[in-house]
Amino acid sequence: MTDDQGPPGGTVQIAVTADVDDGATIRAGTRVWHLAQVREGASVGRNCVIGRGAYVGPGVRLGDNVKLQNHALVYEPAELADGVFVGPAAVLTNDEYPRSVTPEGRLKSAEDWTAVGVVVGEGAAIGARAVCVAPVTIGRWALVAAGAVVTRDVADFALVVGVPARRVGWVGRAGEPLVAKDDGRFVCPRTGTEYHEAGGRLTESTSAG
Repeated sequence: MTDDQGPPGGTVQIAVTADVDDGATIRAGTRVWHLAQVREGASVGRNCVIGRGAYVGPGVRLGDNVKLQNHALVYEPAELADGVFVGPAAVLTNDEYPRSVTPEGRLKSAEDWTAVGVVVGEGAAIGARAVCVAPVTIGRWALVAAGAVVTRDVADFALVVGVPARRVGWVGRAGEPLVAKDDGRFVCPRTGTEYHEAGGRLTESTSAG
C-alpha cells in the first residue's frame, strides 16, 4: 500500500514496470523506478529512491531518505536507517551458510534455513558492487568502499576497503576522509566539524559554526 499523507509534494511515484507487492508499505515522496521489486511486508520510508532493477526483500525495513541505486539487492531481514545509500549492484546477503540443497541432496525450502540480516546505521553509505555478508552491522555514517566485502561489523564513521574489508581511516557526515590533528582529534575538511577517537571509536565533539 502507499501512504501519500506527507510533506508538500510528497506523492508516491511507482513506475508502471515496477513490481510492488500490495502488502508492502511505500511512504510519501518515495520513487520506485523501472523493473524494481518491493516484496510483501517490506516497509519503505519517506522520500526514498528505489533505482532501476533494485530488489527489496520481504519484511525489509528502509528508513526515510534512503537511496538504493540501480540493481542494488537488499535481502530480508535487512534494516536500513534514515539516510542510507546503497550503490549500484551492491548486495546485502541473508544466508550465513548458503547451500541450494540439504546434506541429503533435497532442494532446500524456507524451513531449511534461517535468514540473518544486515543492519545499516543512519547516514551510512555502501559503494558500488560492495557485498555485506550477513549477519553484520554497518555503523552510523560509515563508508564501505566500492567492491569491498564486509564480513564483520563496521564502526560508526569508519572508512573500510578491500576483501575482506578493513578500516583504513575515518569519514565525517559529508563522506570525505577526516584530517588527523593531535590528541586523537580529526576534522572534516568540508564542514569543519571535529571528531575525537578513543578506544578505536570515533565520536563527534564539536560542530563548525
